[in-house]
Amino acid sequence: MKLNLRIWRQPGPDVAGTFARYQLGELPGGATLLEALDTLNQGLVARGERPVAFDSDCREGICGACGIVVDGRPHGPWPGTTTCLLPLRAFSDGATITLEPFRTGTFPLIRDLMVDRSALDRVVAAGGYVSVRAGSAPEANAIPVRPAQAEQALDAAACIGCGACVAACPNGSASLFVAAKVTHLALLPQGQPERAGRAGALVAAADREGFGGCTLHGECQRVCPKGIDLGAIARTNRDHLGAAVKAWWRGSER
Repeated sequence: MKLNLRIWRQPGPDVAGTFARYQLGELPGGATLLEALDTLNQGLVARGERPVAFDSDCREGICGACGIVVDGRPHGPWPGTTTCLLPLRAFSDGATITLEPFRTGTFPLIRDLMVDRSALDRVVAAGGYVSVRAGSAPEANAIPVRPAQAEQALDAAACIGCGACVAACPNGSASLFVAAKVTHLALLPQGQPERAGRAGALVAAADREGFGGCTLHGECQRVCPKGIDLGAIARTNRDHLGAAVKAWWRGSER
């Protein structure tokens, strides 16, 4: 199949960028969008031109590195699909595809389609973990966990930190990302001792990084490649509010 690519090119954060157009032909429909970019870059390098910079790693939809805005939607038109797994058959033959970086103030642009998403790492470092001895894997029945609760925890743990929720949100909010990191630990016994403090720490870290507030537009849920829903945000809000009330109550008793 043939494609027309309209790609944002910007040599660096301090240099003005613009869209550039490229044509590709004889691409197999089973190829992915990133493989089409690989083909494009091979041609650009052969001509002595600068290749298009973009992030990728596992190309299996589990690392979260590949996020690109495709025709105005983070990761592209197929729900539950990361950019690296988006096949060209998602587009019509001869289509013009516009590729842009995740445009949000908390993800500074590095070059072309690459952005710096380290703000998400700093949010997790603020408390997205359990302070217990890991050791070897425990016996499966040592700590009872209800199946439905375990499934919810695993659903939240599926978050790959790609940042699509931030890019799609009109407010630039990372609430769905924060909620996923809080929820998957809050639902398990190992996460209970630090549950209240964890919610407060991650929300505060997101505020420090400059992410916007959540007003429940729901765009984050629509573009999340792992299908994490708004229920995680509601659970985190409850934990955060509960922690704030307990802290106030303890202070009022002094």
